[in-house]
Amino acid sequence: MSQTLVTAADAAADLQRFDTVIDVRSPAEYAEDHLPGAVNWPVLDDEQRCVVGTLFKQESPLQARKVGAAMVARNIAGHLDRWVADKPRGWQPLVYCWRGGQRSGTLAWFLGQIGFRTAQLQGGYKAFRAVVRADLEAWPGRFDFRVLCGRTGCGKTRLLQALAAAGAQTLDLEALAEHRGSVLGGWPGQPQPSQKGFDTRLWLALRNCDAARPVFVEGESRRIGLLRVPESLIRQLREHGQCVRVELDEAARLQLLLDEYGHLADDVEGFCHMLDALVELRGRDVVRGWQEQARAGRWAEVFTDLMQRHYDPLYERSYRSSYRQLDKAMVLQLQAVDATALRQAVRPLLD
Repeated sequence: MSQTLVTAADAAADLQRFDTVIDVRSPAEYAEDHLPGAVNWPVLDDEQRCVVGTLFKQESPLQARKVGAAMVARNIAGHLDRWVADKPRGWQPLVYCWRGGQRSGTLAWFLGQIGFRTAQLQGGYKAFRAVVRADLEAWPGRFDFRVLCGRTGCGKTRLLQALAAAGAQTLDLEALAEHRGSVLGGWPGQPQPSQKGFDTRLWLALRNCDAARPVFVEGESRRIGLLRVPESLIRQLREHGQCVRVELDEAARLQLLLDEYGHLADDVEGFCHMLDALVELRGRDVVRGWQEQARAGRWAEVFTDLMQRHYDPLYERSYRSSYRQLDKAMVLQLQAVDATALRQAVRPLLD
């Protein structure tokens, strides 16, 4: 049974119809980004791909193909031994590589010869990436976004999580980016996804949203850590999003920050290095004062000062200049950020 070609648009519209989505690119290519749910069966690993590429450039395409073909054949044999033995006759995989060329075509041919109804992604990952980019440009305008605005430490993220637990539709950009969004917002020990990986996560999250229901989301800047939020989404949130202004008293905000950023005390010098990024905005003397407080273990003072002298003024300038609906915002005064208080707080947002 021969393989069939499937366009990226058709595949993206219904990936669930395939029993397995197989990415045959190298592990490094796969790690950067891949189709949602794809498994990696590399027909050339990272080192082999480098070897073949070098031969292609330095010797000849023919020599590269000779060496590469032998590598590909051995790798495919290993994948067939490991993964295919238990597959039933009706198993239907989708196979793709970078541009839908020889790498995916070779594995698809083998699977087709076995008798599986195998689809090959026309244009490969590159074509899928084009679909993602086009959809991220077009889709945000479909949705009724309810934007949670508020100062650092006011409990926006916990409120968003409580809304999700209550059955509301949410878009958690910080979870998708694996970053809290500020200079200090990196998740401990966890690198962010690549930009392409973030885009694909966001694309999948939006695809799963129902345009007939509101979508709750935190107000974010254009960057979350190292990653860019698509301009079309930023524009929709800022120009058309209905704002909810979340407030929490200063003592509770401080305690929340100490709870959520307590891990920074495990690496004081690392924390001080992060603060260096604020020198241009706040000046060397101010930043040095924060660093001295941290080294002395005066964490409550550090975070109080950061709130009052950096994050709160930054919030006021950014939100007021960016969010057109902020003056019409519903004000939600949180009494606390424990589970019970948050369950009560989300009720007026769900009415």
